[in-house]
Amino acid sequence: MRINIITLGCSKNTVDSENIAGHASKAGHTVYFDRTANDCDLVIVNTCGFINDAKEESINTLIEQIEAKKNFDRRHKQDGRRRRLVAVGCLVERYKGDLAKEMPEVDAWYGSHQWQTIVEKECQNGQTPFTLLRDISTPRHYAYLKIAEGCNRHCSYCAIPLIRGKHISRPIDELVEEARRLVSEGVKELILIAQDTTYYGVDLYGERRLGELLDRLATESGARWIRLHYTYPTSFPEDAIAAIRRHSNICNYIDIPLQHINSKILSSMQRGIDREGTLALLAKFREQIPDVSIRTTLIVGYPGETEKEFDELKEFVRQARFDRMGCFPYSPEEGTPAEGLGDPVTEEEKERRVSELMAVQEQISLELNEQRIGQTYDVIIDRREGDFYIGRTEYDSPEVDDEVLIDSTASSLSPRIGDFCRVRIHDAMENDLYGTIVDIL
Repeated sequence: MRINIITLGCSKNTVDSENIAGHASKAGHTVYFDRTANDCDLVIVNTCGFINDAKEESINTLIEQIEAKKNFDRRHKQDGRRRRLVAVGCLVERYKGDLAKEMPEVDAWYGSHQWQTIVEKECQNGQTPFTLLRDISTPRHYAYLKIAEGCNRHCSYCAIPLIRGKHISRPIDELVEEARRLVSEGVKELILIAQDTTYYGVDLYGERRLGELLDRLATESGARWIRLHYTYPTSFPEDAIAAIRRHSNICNYIDIPLQHINSKILSSMQRGIDREGTLALLAKFREQIPDVSIRTTLIVGYPGETEKEFDELKEFVRQARFDRMGCFPYSPEEGTPAEGLGDPVTEEEKERRVSELMAVQEQISLELNEQRIGQTYDVIIDRREGDFYIGRTEYDSPEVDDEVLIDSTASSLSPRIGDFCRVRIHDAMENDLYGTIVDIL
């Protein structure tokens, strides 16, 4: 068959889709990751159900694919071909019954943990073991390494534990084996993901083992860069900080969603940390990893956030000077503890706060980027657009962070996608650096 997999939501969904693709390819099918691919027998939509915007995108995509299925069936009426459309993932996990009633044109529905069932039932492959068979959908030089499923946290606003269940770590040896295989296939950058990477190992080993996992991956995988995403501020493991400092191939980069700084709001959010603990943790990062780049995300408009709490958050952003930051308006989620608090802040006010906070961050980003002018960095080339090579330093993750733009007409050196280059920075904007290639590594 020709199979098209459309992935929505986070990088954890990306890994699930890649697992489906790998096993489908092994069974002899041709797999695409392209929502515009028209001549496919099976379309799999991997949905997201995290917040309202993600739910709407998933529903709209399903409606779009229902229409595409109807058109496909009409075109192939004479030759008898019929397209099969199935949905999988977090939205299905939460709302399968309602979705099935509203969209009878979808042929099958599978929850967030059922990618193996899809392989067995939809791809006619019940023989292949479900390990280490991913077809990478990202550019070949980087890949996500999912170290755990689910989450044991109980953040009041978050539906992920309801969707994905409890935290389940993957064994260290299995992760090292997968990392080696990815590197042997051309991956140079491994991005560690889970709903909470800092909780890694507790269920398997009785204690946090993120530091040990980082040590093993740094010394045994062969990866040029290893990057840590989705960490959690409460009880941040000291050995993970030490591992980042110890290994040159672990990027000086920490992605740590803090959500807020006001202690009252953090307590209501059930984050397990207060203002003082947050400030102490940030100080520890910067003291122990002096060159660290810190990315965070914040929520505005949470119930109880008045102008006073928002002003405190805004001042915190000014003082913390994050290297990278995202901000989202609060979205009440069905079944979460915060649902009972209502949604007192208007959508217009939430958007105003998002815009105001991001304006503060943009100025900080510009100032920090301007400090990089004249410096030379290792840059991995992600793609080429027109006359520009576009890459990243170790301080930036793909798709969410800043990029380095390199004018190809200004250099005689011609890197390939996935190459590492030495790049001297000569200009900067809020979200981009501009550089010149000095050497290809």
